[in-house]
Amino acid sequence: MPVATSRVLFAHESEASLARLFDFYHIAWQYEPRSFPIIWDARGRPVAFFTPDFYLPEFDLYVELTVAKPALNTRKNRKIRLLRSHYPAIRVKLFTRRDAERVFARLAEAA
Repeated sequence: MPVATSRVLFAHESEASLARLFDFYHIAWQYEPRSFPIIWDARGRPVAFFTPDFYLPEFDLYVELTVAKPALNTRKNRKIRLLRSHYPAIRVKLFTRRDAERVFARLAEAA
């Protein structure tokens, strides 16, 4: 179910939480600012795209957040591999469920 904040309609609450974390630390971010073609048909037309969740302009870094079970991350990892093979200059980080749990647990401890 989409989650709205004052700035953006997020696809998942975990994305909204990460955006709030970026805001707390004054990290500029953009939500899904660009889609990258990653698979083309025989005529050269794009047929599959990858749209990372966040772009952090200060770091020139795309962040993809997934809170799916680790066994279900295969598709995301494949898309990231394709992105890196077609766009080697693009920096992208996969932020997994475990990464998110660690960060949010540390924040809860600090509060």
